[in-house]
Amino acid sequence: MPVVDIDTDELRGLTGRTDTTDEEFTEDLFGLGLEFEGETDDGLLQFEFAPDRLDRLSVEGVARSLRYHYGDDRGVYVPETNDPEWTIEVDESVPDERPYVTGAIVRGVDLDEAALDSLIQLQEKLHATMGRGRAKGAIGIHDLAMVKGAPLQEGAEPSITYRGVDPDGVSFVPLDADEELTPNEVLDDHDTGRAYANLVGSLDRYPAIYDDLGLFSFPPVINGKRTEVTTGSRELFVELTGTDQWTIDRMCAIICYALSARGATIEEVEVQYADGATHPEEYGAELIRPDFDTTEKSVTHDRIETLLGVEFEPEEVVDCFERAGLDANYTLGEDVTYEVTIPPYRVDVLHPLDLVDDVGRAYGFDELEPRYPDVGTVGGRHERSRLEDAVRTSLVGLGFEDLLNFHMTSATENFDRLNVEPGSSVLGGGDPVEITEPYSEEYTQLRTWTIPSLLMLLERNTHNAYPQDVAEIGFVAERDDAENTNVAEARHVTGAVARRDASYEAAKGRLQAVCDDFGVDLETPRTEHPSFIDGRTAHVVIDGDAVGVIGEIHPAVLVEHDLEVPVAAFEFDLDALR
Repeated sequence: MPVVDIDTDELRGLTGRTDTTDEEFTEDLFGLGLEFEGETDDGLLQFEFAPDRLDRLSVEGVARSLRYHYGDDRGVYVPETNDPEWTIEVDESVPDERPYVTGAIVRGVDLDEAALDSLIQLQEKLHATMGRGRAKGAIGIHDLAMVKGAPLQEGAEPSITYRGVDPDGVSFVPLDADEELTPNEVLDDHDTGRAYANLVGSLDRYPAIYDDLGLFSFPPVINGKRTEVTTGSRELFVELTGTDQWTIDRMCAIICYALSARGATIEEVEVQYADGATHPEEYGAELIRPDFDTTEKSVTHDRIETLLGVEFEPEEVVDCFERAGLDANYTLGEDVTYEVTIPPYRVDVLHPLDLVDDVGRAYGFDELEPRYPDVGTVGGRHERSRLEDAVRTSLVGLGFEDLLNFHMTSATENFDRLNVEPGSSVLGGGDPVEITEPYSEEYTQLRTWTIPSLLMLLERNTHNAYPQDVAEIGFVAERDDAENTNVAEARHVTGAVARRDASYEAAKGRLQAVCDDFGVDLETPRTEHPSFIDGRTAHVVIDGDAVGVIGEIHPAVLVEHDLEVPVAAFEFDLDALR
């Protein structure tokens, strides 16, 4: 869990609560979900909190939450910004592995030692959390007075360039060094360079940020010494690079809010992606940053009351939202629905339940009165679990060996080796749920169907005797914007018959037996599927609904999986047996 170090004198100044004791702050912060963990050697208080509230990684963010908690601030606050005077140009030479950039100009900042320490802490903790150890997003903060713009033409805006460079083709003086080093030498000889060499060391070109005087930032590794920020710095240039535009934009917003809390003025920058440079398709090639756009979510009054167990008037709920730093309006209907506006630093609000949590914290969880439920219940197995168990028993009785496979797979295994196109209408061809930062190339997405998992198992068991009849009741998922989570989840029943005489009829007989066990009507009208043999493939239609596919696996798929015996298989949605 993240831990933030808090100077309570700073907290008093930022909240205006000059008479509040450390003990009172500790109690108030506990109500907000920050738990006291002890003191540092320097007398700073340490608080642990849930990793979703990354805006609280600094004393400024903690102070903001307290001001809302005390009622001193209400509703959404968005800092005013001045029009851009600087441009960040993204050259086509930027490595594709780290293509995106964002930034802001900060003017009129007053940095004493405590403020500078807080800024450094916020930078490093954002690196460790949202930035995934700088792999997904990295922050550079520079003294703007030491950055020299390069106007493209008379009257043009000062310009900074994000480009790719030869690892040994340029040199600069990095932080904590006294001599010029090339990027490769930084990775080999500098302590910070060695710590982050794995992020860029394998690239043909390294990412770099230039001004009119040359390279002054080597992201995500280290800044140049020339633009080092000190307590004498009054104007800052904040730049972030990474693999995801949304992530670095949100990280930038959190930093800008922290500096705004100290009286700084935020100035926009224009980001221009050159022709040929990879740009974020959802935003376009020309951006104005920082991105302070708010978002909206909705939640019903009934859901809030049901989950919290408290009866509210709509005005009370609106009051709670405003004391949580949100704005809310409601509409009347069968149930009151709240349209809630969320500020850009709140990266944790992803679902209506997050809004309910904010109402609960503003109301005060310690104010909730415990009560016995209206009905008494006895624990038991979920209906779906009982159905799975019954289907599993039926399959085992038909001679299948029951399997449990990984839910995660790769596009190669899920689509390519089965000749299925992602986004197609056939079973398994849905829009996959992909992992943004996969740990392994073997597990990059959730599977959209389960037959590939069974074929992978058969591929690994060619040394064993046949017949091999295997089955699984397994989890599958597809992207679906109609769902609250944007993901549609399901359980599929899958069986495969691998033997010398495997045929459509062998699979159909077992499928029919399962359907008979559960009293449902089965039809198998002819269809086509790229993983199966034409003329030996059919829809699985249960009680009039098309819920799956059955057929003989295509020879090309068998060869791809090194299988030398025929395989017949079926797959359908478990819910069809209810």
